[in-house]
Amino acid sequence: MAHSLVQKVQQDLQKVLEHLSDEYSKLQIGRASSALVENLLVEAYGSIQPVKSVASVMVPDGRTVQIQPWDRGMLSAIEKAVRDSDLNLNPTNNGLAIILNIPPLTEERRRDLVKVVGRIAEESKIAVRNMRHDLMTQLKRMEHEGELSEDEQKKAEKDLQDAVDKLNSQIEEMSRKKEASIMTV
Repeated sequence: MAHSLVQKVQQDLQKVLEHLSDEYSKLQIGRASSALVENLLVEAYGSIQPVKSVASVMVPDGRTVQIQPWDRGMLSAIEKAVRDSDLNLNPTNNGLAIILNIPPLTEERRRDLVKVVGRIAEESKIAVRNMRHDLMTQLKRMEHEGELSEDEQKKAEKDLQDAVDKLNSQIEEMSRKKEASIMTV
């Protein structure tokens, strides 16, 4: 029983890691990436959809993202979505596709991005701590109500703590790598 609870939390902890990786991929670090725009929401055919569902997103070189809609009527909607986003990019509409030129980062912008990386990592650690706290409380309650023996509870807590420690070190490692890639000119 306790083992299955710990396994479920371990799966949830992996989702935190996946979310962190996804958030890091969205950061604009001076290099073109399709992840910058794939999930931008655009109004298409009366509903709101991500760009990746109405267009193909290509990266022809390290400084350019090209969004080519399957329906040319979507060009202005995609252009508006890029302008309204927090990407601070100026889209160019050539009649066939939206071209985004990614400017090189200034030193000040790099420092700001490193702070964002740290904030995102801290949010992930908080989520991990909250999951750990919730399960620890549940395990203590189960032991108190006689659903678990004290040994089972202690083993489950140890397994959980090991998983949390491992995940926190992975978060730290991802954070260090992302900071290094941002600060590399």
